[in-house]
Amino acid sequence: MALQIVICIVLGYVVGSFSTGYIIGLMNHVDIREMGSGNAGTTNAFRTLGKKAGIITFIGDFLKALLVVLLVRWVIYKDVDYVKLLELICGFGCVLGHNFPVWLKFHGGKGIAVTAGVFVAIDPLILPFGIPLFAILVLTTKYVSVGSLAVLTLFPIWNAVRFGDLPYYPWIIAVSCMYTAMAFFQHRQNIKRLLNGTENKIGQKKRAAAEAAAQKSTENT
Repeated sequence: MALQIVICIVLGYVVGSFSTGYIIGLMNHVDIREMGSGNAGTTNAFRTLGKKAGIITFIGDFLKALLVVLLVRWVIYKDVDYVKLLELICGFGCVLGHNFPVWLKFHGGKGIAVTAGVFVAIDPLILPFGIPLFAILVLTTKYVSVGSLAVLTLFPIWNAVRFGDLPYYPWIIAVSCMYTAMAFFQHRQNIKRLLNGTENKIGQKKRAAAEAAAQKSTENT
C-alpha cells in the first residue's frame, strides 16, 4: 500500500504542476505571477487577464485533477478495494503540484479549481450542494475567498457522511481534512485581509477605476 500511495502522490503532483494560468499568461506575453495577487490561479487570471483567460484557467485546472483521479479509479487501481482512498491521495498530490510546482520554483496557485475537480471525480453528488453554497456566499459577501473556504470546510463533513460505511473511512476523513488545511494555509493572507477589512471584493477595482475616471472627467469640465 505504501508504494501505491507514493505512486498516487507523484502522479498527482506531476499532473498538478502543469499550471494553466501560467501558460495562459505566457500566451499573453506576461508572467501572471508578477501581476495582481501574484497567484497563478483562476481568480487572478480573471482579474488580470480577463474573463476568457479566467475561464480557460479554471477549466484547465479543473480537468487535470478530474482526469488524474479518474485514471487512478478506472485504470491504475481499478481492482483495489480501497481505491477511493487512493483517489483522494492522488487528488491531494495534484493540489500540491498546482500550489507548489517545482518547475515554477514552487510558486503556483491556491488549489481551489483543482480541488473542485477532485470533488467532482470523488463524488459528483456534492455539486448540488457545493455550487449553491459557493455562489450564495460569493454573491452576498462579494468575497471569492469566503465561498472557497466554506466549500473546502464542507468537504470532510461531506465525505464523513457519504463514505462512513467504508472500513477505511477514518483515513478518508484524515486526507479530506488535509485539503481543508491546505486551502486555509494558501488563503492565510486573504484571511488576514478579511479580518482587517482590506480584502478585495468582486468588481471593487473596476468600480474604483470607474469612479476615478468620472472624477477626472468632472475635474476637466
